[in-house]
Amino acid sequence: MEKKPTKPTKPTKPDAADRKSQPRKPHGNRGGSRSQQQRGRGGGGKKGGLALQGSSTSRGQAIRAQRRTNDFASRTIDDAHIADQQPQKKRANMVAFQEEPHLRVIHLGGQDAIGEKNMMVLEYEDDAIIIDCGNELGMDLPGINYAVPDISYLETIKHKIKGYAITHGHLDHIGGLPHTITKYPAPVYGSNFTIGLVKKALNNQAESAAIVDELDFIEMNMDNHERLLVGKHFMLELVRITHSVPESSCVVVDTPVGRIINTGDFRLDPEPLDKRPSDTERLAELGKEGVLLLMSDSTNAQRPDRVPTEHTLQDSFHGVIKNAPGRIFVASFSSNINRIQMIINSASEAGRKVAIDGRSMVQHVELAVKLGLLRVPQNTIVALAEAANLPDESMLIMCTGGQGEPGAALSRMSIGEHRHIKLREGDTVVVSSTPIPGNGPAYERIGNNLAKLGCKLFRAPTWDIDGSVGPLHVSGHAYRDEMREMIDLTKPKYFTPIYAGAHHRAYHRDVAIQDNGMARGDTFMLNNGDALIIKEKDQSATVQKDAVSSGAVLIDDSGQQVPGVVVKDRLLLTDAGLVVVVLTIDRRSGQLLTSPDIITRGFIYIRDNEELMNMFRGELRRAATQRFKRVDLDRFKAEIKDHVTHFLYDQTQRSPIVIPVVNVVSGKSGGKGKPGPKDGGDDNQPEDKKEDSVEDQQKRFAELRKAIRSQS
Repeated sequence: MEKKPTKPTKPTKPDAADRKSQPRKPHGNRGGSRSQQQRGRGGGGKKGGLALQGSSTSRGQAIRAQRRTNDFASRTIDDAHIADQQPQKKRANMVAFQEEPHLRVIHLGGQDAIGEKNMMVLEYEDDAIIIDCGNELGMDLPGINYAVPDISYLETIKHKIKGYAITHGHLDHIGGLPHTITKYPAPVYGSNFTIGLVKKALNNQAESAAIVDELDFIEMNMDNHERLLVGKHFMLELVRITHSVPESSCVVVDTPVGRIINTGDFRLDPEPLDKRPSDTERLAELGKEGVLLLMSDSTNAQRPDRVPTEHTLQDSFHGVIKNAPGRIFVASFSSNINRIQMIINSASEAGRKVAIDGRSMVQHVELAVKLGLLRVPQNTIVALAEAANLPDESMLIMCTGGQGEPGAALSRMSIGEHRHIKLREGDTVVVSSTPIPGNGPAYERIGNNLAKLGCKLFRAPTWDIDGSVGPLHVSGHAYRDEMREMIDLTKPKYFTPIYAGAHHRAYHRDVAIQDNGMARGDTFMLNNGDALIIKEKDQSATVQKDAVSSGAVLIDDSGQQVPGVVVKDRLLLTDAGLVVVVLTIDRRSGQLLTSPDIITRGFIYIRDNEELMNMFRGELRRAATQRFKRVDLDRFKAEIKDHVTHFLYDQTQRSPIVIPVVNVVSGKSGGKGKPGPKDGGDDNQPEDKKEDSVEDQQKRFAELRKAIRSQS
């Protein structure tokens, strides 16, 4: 599951109608005629800098407006917890490690939101084990595909890392491995299905695919309670737990300080379709032996009671698929093999062939069949191209895209861009999922698209009014009664809610305190970057806030890291637009040699705003004449930037990014004067070469100016 960051409220701006209108014209009598403004009468002097003639706003207002825009971009970056990716530094509040032996539980991800790049580290003396290493798909930032945890802390303990223990195969638990294991290789421990998904994730990235054959993958047997020594101090065991992906597990680590349990994502389903329920007996045994710390999934901590068992959905699929008159399309999470099994069962019973569409769906089905986790009746599966030629009442297509993800199979079908399938009126579409937090708009968008095509929709949130005989989805995450049971089974000394934002984790902490009777001082609300330190001598626990660097490292579609400052610039461009002014100035006279060139992107359309552009060029001429010879070049550029910002805000009430470009050339046709500092020339250059370089400059600028105008 994943959640998109919520953007902070933007500064107040004109509404859409105002933005479409022309920039407001100058008032008829605001301290002089327009010709006076352009000539710069009464303009600022050498000390006071440039002043805008007859403006209705102050320079301070313009600068504050620009700061608000900049602050919005900064807050968006802060809300997404973007890491600065600087080397790990010792922090001012960092205390020296205790002399006596102790266990450190460090959270690098997973504590800010649901589905948020889950990752933690257990560290004791010279051993460290990493539990999960996920990515975050819900990054609503321009040009960003997903985020992975800031792993700069691992550089300081790379000699300690003895292994990766993976709870299950969802991307928010394994999607960060391709970016981490290449730098810090170590054995990977997990169930057989989880290891299969890890290998697929690594093979999907070129850099990690190159080392897959060199890595050790240890498939652990959960049914016989296999225990393996990792490093010198950690004994690792995986305990079967039910979730929405097969072979999920709790990670149990026995350390010299005590036993640690990480539940992973879980629910306590007593009757799952695959007849592999949570191993509550083993959890109870571990609880009787003694559990020092329980770290438990908090996703549904606000929901009372228990999650309904998965197999109850079978009758719902039987009813919909049996009674649908034409083609049927079913969208579900590709990793939910039990759900896929039910759909195949119902399709086979109704005499329909099944085609599978979507890369991740195909990969998950192939792996599940190979490991015996998915049973498919003979001659049921057909190729997608073949399904398109079958009679309508004989086909069912199972696909990805129920969340409205761009590029997913159902999304492409809904907008008519699928290679083989064209949806039409009378088709039945079943969406067997509820919107993941943050995906609500996309979920509704694809519903609207399908309704416009005339499809009959059955969706999980509205199953009772859509005509289904029963629910079409159940959550993969425990409700409050199951959370309470997990704490009762394991009887931990300490408790930490994990895998959700602070609000959900606070609800889960209340369960431990109010329903399970734990002392508040024995429960810990830990954020990303915090460390829980437990001493071996007396098992006393303390929290070290901001113990290590943490945050989100942004990754684009190519798999490359994108710095936060680049994303901030993109946000500013998206919100405010860009204005570039190019001035070519005679070094000696301070006069413009050509008319100022102006380039705008995402601000206004120049050809529709001729009067404003004429005023703008007039202000630039006045500014160059008035200030160029009175201040140094850097100061001149800064004044031009502020002046343009003020002018544009005064005329449009908007504050785009302003980039001034000043080309200083010599306009002299003869003589042997030396170029000044504004030329940026070489004083040791021969005099005849200097004159040649001036001609070259003017020629190059004429070509540049022509190119600029062609883009405008």
